[in-house]
Amino acid sequence: MKLANRTFIVSGGSSGLGLASVTELLKNGAFVAILDKSPPPDIEPKDAFSSSSSKSHLMYAQTDITVLSQVESAVNQVVSWTTTTGAPLGGLINGAGIALGGQIVDRKGEMHSVPDWDHVLAVNLSGTFHLTRLVAKYLICVPKEDTLDGERGVIIMISSSTAYEGQAGQVAYAAAKGAINSMTLPMARDLSRHNVRVVTVVPSPFETPMTNNFFSERTAAGLKKSAMLFPQRYGLPQEFAETVKWILECPYVNGENYRLSGGARVPAIL
Repeated sequence: MKLANRTFIVSGGSSGLGLASVTELLKNGAFVAILDKSPPPDIEPKDAFSSSSSKSHLMYAQTDITVLSQVESAVNQVVSWTTTTGAPLGGLINGAGIALGGQIVDRKGEMHSVPDWDHVLAVNLSGTFHLTRLVAKYLICVPKEDTLDGERGVIIMISSSTAYEGQAGQVAYAAAKGAINSMTLPMARDLSRHNVRVVTVVPSPFETPMTNNFFSERTAAGLKKSAMLFPQRYGLPQEFAETVKWILECPYVNGENYRLSGGARVPAIL
């Protein structure tokens, strides 16, 4: 898919991996709509954009991904915006996510918090599902690209290595991310008749506010020493954004969960 003059929706695009994806898309001439509870930071054109006119390529819709009416309204705003800019809808990056810890029963005999469980699944799983179906409704109607394959768009979801190697205290997060992995292939099959691809990125820990707030310094040091192969560090947001760009631009990438991990495999105990 060509990125220039296409519109991409990025949930959670005001920080972390979402913001890195937004910046990369803007550099490549795309139009980007951020759906987030918080507005994006100011990004100077000299740092993020390829031209001084790129500011008009960005819109923001304040959205709580767990409130379906807000999500639906935001998507409608973006579709209306595409008619103004002339840049047809090209895809979605589901970047909204949270991480809350909690064991099924902890050392004190306390059970996992029900509100925490519900909130993690509402944001990470249901938020991804609902936004995807609302965007897909419009994506299947855009004109086909004038290319060999004639694709219409791409849906990208974000899972986590926790889906495969969840540690103690990550049961809710692992459940949500594992479900996203399981949605990838059937969703790709659902949308294949419409020339729309579906791909999930499965990152290991990355340098983001969510990761840095979730892990203690001791755990972070243990991860980098014991779990990472090479390089022995967290992933960088720009590396994630470059992966998103590759997925969008390569038509043969479809129906898969791609690990982005530097070879990391997290052990049960650090």
